[in-house]
Amino acid sequence: MQKYSFFSLVKNALSNHENWDLAWKDPTPKKEYEVVIIGGGGHGLATAYYLAKEHNITNVAIIEKGWIGGGNVGRNTTIIRSNYMHDDNGLFSEFGMDLWRRMSQDLNYNVMFSPRGIINLAHSDAQMNTYARRGNSMRLNGIDAVLLNREEVKEIIPMADFSENVRFPIYGGLMQPSAGTARHDAVAWGYARQADDMGVDIIQNCEVIGFDVSAGKINGVRTSRGDIKAKKIGLCVAGSTNILAEKLNMTLPIETHLLQACVSEPVKPVLDKVVTFGAGHFYISQSDKGEMVMGGDLDGYNSYAQRGNLPTLQHVLTEGIAMMPFLSKLKMLRTWGGIMDMSMDGSPIIDKTHIEGLYLNCGWCYGGFKATPASGWTFAHTIAQDRVHELNSGYSLNRFNTGHLLDEKGLGTKTWIS
Repeated sequence: MQKYSFFSLVKNALSNHENWDLAWKDPTPKKEYEVVIIGGGGHGLATAYYLAKEHNITNVAIIEKGWIGGGNVGRNTTIIRSNYMHDDNGLFSEFGMDLWRRMSQDLNYNVMFSPRGIINLAHSDAQMNTYARRGNSMRLNGIDAVLLNREEVKEIIPMADFSENVRFPIYGGLMQPSAGTARHDAVAWGYARQADDMGVDIIQNCEVIGFDVSAGKINGVRTSRGDIKAKKIGLCVAGSTNILAEKLNMTLPIETHLLQACVSEPVKPVLDKVVTFGAGHFYISQSDKGEMVMGGDLDGYNSYAQRGNLPTLQHVLTEGIAMMPFLSKLKMLRTWGGIMDMSMDGSPIIDKTHIEGLYLNCGWCYGGFKATPASGWTFAHTIAQDRVHELNSGYSLNRFNTGHLLDEKGLGTKTWIS
């Protein structure tokens, strides 16, 4: 990897980027690869990186319909956490937290990981009991969890509504101190640059139009830039999973929905935690630039668009104002939407399929960004070893037939669900 001195960086900064080297190459697709990863988002990039780093498989191509950073990896609220109750989700996500903690060093790229903590607010005794149970489960799995009473929450977020006649009184909350945020774009760029440096081909503006399958085995993929042979193919395309599954005559237990988010105009530092509303579906943090980053519920209809509608945004912000009234004085700076593949139990799928050489990574619901490193690490293992890792053994596709569901729909954001 090319190194830069301070003076060369200053020189390049003043040259309108004219002499900057590409962060990753733009290669012409080869006729054949050992592994093809379809989807150049965070999970696809991480998978390719860990295939190279952990399994020494470098004859890999990432095929991306658009451009790197144009999908969900650049369209989220940047929250990182492992505050799950069920063992499968908790242990998987905490493994990911370990990867997040050393990601900047591993990638030699500052992903701006900020372990500022997350607080799930409780608005009833029942919720406090639920949080106590979840917190105990987290601690049994080695995950940090602190149950806060009303006064402790008030000390941390005094700008919340603690008045006597408030509609949703705050009883306390559950905090994971090591949770936080990271810069989503930097995560994509860091993984892309390192994967490219290790020999992975990143092929942008390349749409998959079909697959080559014979005798129950995958042989390759047909794209807008030509046919590509591959021994193994991993589907890692978030909300577009069903589109590709149809080309394989597969019906999956997921639906594609739109999830909106927004940021306000920047204000002085006021919130140094991630906070979620316990009486609805709203979550908020403050960016390094001072913007209030906010998100909430799905738009409620199936969609492949990357923009939503105003009524849902109004609903989300109404919940935010109910929790923190000062938000009503802020102007909204911009909004965006991402397409989410929502599984039927709220937990993801990382598994082999009935087609030999075809592997599936989907169903991330609200938690796709936080799972980026753990998803890539375990998916790379599943592809390289042709068997699931212990960490993703519970994320089988077959669980929807056997009834071994991991029912934690939106946990950590939609906090009233235990």
